[in-house]
Amino acid sequence: MPAAPDPSSVRIDGPWAHRDVHANGIRLHVAETGEGPLVLLLHGFAGFWWSWRDQLTALGDAGFRAVAVDLRGYGDSDKPPRGYDAWTLAGDVAGLIKSLGEPKAHLVGHGWGGLLGWTVAALHPRVVQSLSTISAPHPLALRGQIRRTALRSAPRNQARAMGHLFSAQIPMVPERRITRDGAALVERRVRSWSGQYWSGLPEATQRYRTAMLVPGVAHSSHEYYRWAVRSQVRSDGRRFTEALGRTIEVPVLQLYGADDPCVLPRTRTASGPWIGGTNENHELPRVGHFPHEEAPAATNALLTSFVKG
Repeated sequence: MPAAPDPSSVRIDGPWAHRDVHANGIRLHVAETGEGPLVLLLHGFAGFWWSWRDQLTALGDAGFRAVAVDLRGYGDSDKPPRGYDAWTLAGDVAGLIKSLGEPKAHLVGHGWGGLLGWTVAALHPRVVQSLSTISAPHPLALRGQIRRTALRSAPRNQARAMGHLFSAQIPMVPERRITRDGAALVERRVRSWSGQYWSGLPEATQRYRTAMLVPGVAHSSHEYYRWAVRSQVRSDGRRFTEALGRTIEVPVLQLYGADDPCVLPRTRTASGPWIGGTNENHELPRVGHFPHEEAPAATNALLTSFVKG
């Protein structure tokens, strides 16, 4: 059996600098480019900091300090046995901004990273300059759409589209399944969630398969899913729902792929009740769940224009 990849294997060389930053009691690995206002990039499930390779260079060249982080439990960041609840994860991000020496940051998040961005903007509004989310509606909007469609038999509804969220609740089985055959399931999921025109798909899937095999990542990444579901019937989940209901006053950019099978059209427009400031909503044609990787030029143009504005 091949040896598991060393966590440092995710420190891929490029026009960025790698370093460790301590925040909220753990060590977080980041990749950084540029100088200027801070833009903090938060990846989604099965990814790691490298998901933002195109945005790191584009934002750095545009006059920003772009920082992509391996979230708790991913890549070369610490993988403690607990702390995968949204309260703690939001504290990681808020603490990281301060540890980077900045009072505020423009937050950019994809998928679970986008859900975390919404959470930080609600729980720690003083450290957020603006919020850009990619394939990530407000968590309460997503939950509402899942609940509304859970009992419907239509082949395309939000509950079915998020079926992987519920299949992750079984102890240990999801970890064994996702790491089997060199994390082949990661590749199948990324391929099924993306559009058909992503030329960089082979390289991305190989990178993500390797990153999932780093010891501890499979378990830690599924703990995000487990807390999201199980907290619904616990007191901390109810308190979290109340806190998350605060209006987001900073400018918000929402970006989706028109062919995203994970976040359906009705859900993409459901975040309005929680946005109190300006809001931009864009949909890229012929793009799936990964706009920042499938269509980096279009995504970079929108992100750069938004954070400059």
